[in-house]
Amino acid sequence: MTRKRLFLEWIRIVFGLLVFALGVHMTIYANIGLAPWDCLGMGMAKHTPFNYGISMTIMAVIILLIDVLLKEKIGYGTIIDALLTGNFVQMYNSLNPFPENNNLWLGIVIMLVGFVFMAIGMWIYMSAEQCCGPRDALLVGLGKRMSRVPIGIVEVMLWAVVLLAGYLLGGSVGIGTLISTFGAGLVMQLVYYLIKFEPRELKHKGVIEVSKALVGR
Repeated sequence: MTRKRLFLEWIRIVFGLLVFALGVHMTIYANIGLAPWDCLGMGMAKHTPFNYGISMTIMAVIILLIDVLLKEKIGYGTIIDALLTGNFVQMYNSLNPFPENNNLWLGIVIMLVGFVFMAIGMWIYMSAEQCCGPRDALLVGLGKRMSRVPIGIVEVMLWAVVLLAGYLLGGSVGIGTLISTFGAGLVMQLVYYLIKFEPRELKHKGVIEVSKALVGR
């Protein structure tokens, strides 16, 4: 594990997050309701002086701290994800030259295409094997502590709490929220099947392991 390889992996992570963030932006631009985490981010932005990007970054850092308390494996990929993803989405939101979408069917198509970009972006940055994002680590951590509950049910419970909080803060909820909750995972599985990618086969490197390689130990 050379320094050059590690830096190239960081570049790969950043590029993957740019692709992933484009997909998230498309689900927001679809304007048919937000996914649970985006709903919470938009809700936070309505009640603070921060925009969506900064709100999502603050939320990600808080979740990252919870992951640490849950003793989940944290990698540089986790930290980069926490600091950049929300701001990348905000960048796309700000640069988007198109008028607001008000067509339901077009919105559904845009959202589904967004899911594809999200899946591809996750494949790119997860392939660097420097751990996943804070929200994924949180899900895994909660799943370990609710071992008798199927991980899918744990995820639904987590999303329900996040969505309720976002809704109460004024985040947009609609048919897109339902599509995101059930459709994003299905699209991801289809994309990974087509490109023959299996995330569970990855061997992730934690912060301590990578840091030792950087200092030559």
